[in-house]
Amino acid sequence: MTDVAVDQTVRTDPGPAVDLPAVPVVRKRRSLLVYLSVLWLVVLIAAALLAAVLPLAPFATPVAAPRLGPQFGSLELLLGTDTLGRSMLSRIIYGARVSLVVGTVAGLVGFVIGSLIGLFAGYFGKRLDAGVSLVADAMLAFPPLILLLALASILEPSVPTILLGLTLLVIPAFIRLSRANTMSWSSREFVRAARNIGAGNFRILFREILPNLLAPLAAYLPIVMAALIVAEGSLSFLGLGIPPPQPSWGGMINDGKDAIATSPHLVFVPALVIFFTVFALNQVGDHLRTKFDRTMHD
Repeated sequence: MTDVAVDQTVRTDPGPAVDLPAVPVVRKRRSLLVYLSVLWLVVLIAAALLAAVLPLAPFATPVAAPRLGPQFGSLELLLGTDTLGRSMLSRIIYGARVSLVVGTVAGLVGFVIGSLIGLFAGYFGKRLDAGVSLVADAMLAFPPLILLLALASILEPSVPTILLGLTLLVIPAFIRLSRANTMSWSSREFVRAARNIGAGNFRILFREILPNLLAPLAAYLPIVMAALIVAEGSLSFLGLGIPPPQPSWGGMINDGKDAIATSPHLVFVPALVIFFTVFALNQVGDHLRTKFDRTMHD
């Protein structure tokens, strides 16, 4: 017997080469305004956090003649002085602490409370949903400024009072957003599959639905914070916000409104800071909504 070697190698003819069409890579264009907005917010937050170590005089200490215009030779006089000769730059930086803390804390508390209430209302529905919707609609229908003025007149004007009032304003908005998103996610296949395998309501709420709610709801947070900063500035402008000598942007506008004809920088400097901050937060919020809110992609 002779062994016969069998070549089991299969050879295939590749045939003629086919030229595939070149598909260009789709690159998302990123707006320059978003980068500038982030840069502004980073600089503002860093200045507010490092205000105590910056080479600036305390916000209550006069540094030059009153109502002095912007001077480029000195850091303290870069934005001029107010009606009492205090550094406008120092007061702007220390006022940023008030506006950023109020906007961030009130926004986060309203986000947490409103999201949880809307989560339960949208999932369980029926009487709970009807009651929560009625209360949220009533709070949204109540004039915000009247509510803030009522709280400021009943309670002593202070940071906790402003935080309480602004938190009450943003809770209904997050309730509506959380409720609508919860009702949408509750009908998805993975939620029904979890219910069919015996998962409890709390597991479905906090393991299946809540993770999908956090990104789109948190994307609205910068926009809400921008509205809260404007509301705090309005209260301070009316004299019902942060009491002096603690500076606030709205209070600085109120202090300089009588001298706007002769010293316009007393009004325009804090007004521009409010404008740039609110504009930056809105730009960041719109960018986050476009990136994380799935309803906008649909």
